Amino acid sequence: MGMTISVDSTRVVGDVAVFDTDRSITGQDGVGFGDAATADAASTTPGRLASRLFAADPSLAHAFVASSQVVLRRRGGWDEAAVSTAAAIIAGCFVHYA
Repeated sequence: MGMTISVDSTRVVGDVAVFDTDRSITGQDGVGFGDAATADAASTTPGRLASRLFAADPSLAHAFVASSQVVLRRRGGWDEAAVSTAAAIIAGCFVHYA
């Protein structure tokens, strides 16, 4: 149940990756999370998404979700595996049942 989000493009600059999607995840206001505990405490869609991202990648340092963009900062930079993992988690954000 739920629709898969399409990650239309990804840009990596140093420790930051920007994922552009085909649908809005938040309203126009963005929300940021500096750690898993803060994300876990939020009972919002961006909070649940950030929580999943922090759980999947212990090197993740910050997550910011604004409208149809997800901006992630990762200690040590990004490799193909980390980008692919984050993109898959973002794509499944609205999927509640496999």
